[in-house]
Amino acid sequence: MGTLTFTATVSVDGYAADADGDFNWSAPSGEVFRFHVERLEPVVHEVLGRRTYQLMEYWQAPPEDDSWSPDEHEFARRWKSIPRTVVSSTLTVENLVSERDRLVPRLGLDTLRRIVDEAPGEVEIFGPTTAAEAIRAGVVSDFKLFVVPRVVGGGLRALPPDATLDLELVDHRVFENGTAYSHYRRR
Repeated sequence: MGTLTFTATVSVDGYAADADGDFNWSAPSGEVFRFHVERLEPVVHEVLGRRTYQLMEYWQAPPEDDSWSPDEHEFARRWKSIPRTVVSSTLTVENLVSERDRLVPRLGLDTLRRIVDEAPGEVEIFGPTTAAEAIRAGVVSDFKLFVVPRVVGGGLRALPPDATLDLELVDHRVFENGTAYSHYRRR
């Protein structure tokens, strides 16, 4: 039986993307990116929405030249090895980039619980919209938040505004660029 983790990079005021949908302000430094590479080690399954899935397609095909760092190559290797459940009512199976990826039009809590129950490790749910129902329902056990030292003033909230959570801090780290990582677990 696995565990369900919500991972997000957020602004100080709690947004994953600003009012224009931009999240380029959250690009990780080399040190933070290296931490993301290590963070993927226990992840055995990803659950993500269409936008995030399409964004992460970038990691499916390394460039032919030497423009990627060793960390980028390692992240891509790990990312490609993780089976994914893609939540989308607009994508088709033909849009999937790996035969291990599975498409579901809607992510019900029963489906999510089954994915977690069948997983031999950590299942990561990625994307605030995709994770909202699971967060509200208390299905998410761990929250890994990367807080970027930036206030964006509005946009896509990382956590649903109506969620009530009692959490305990499990791990915390501050990187040289001021990004703070906090790992919380539901009590």
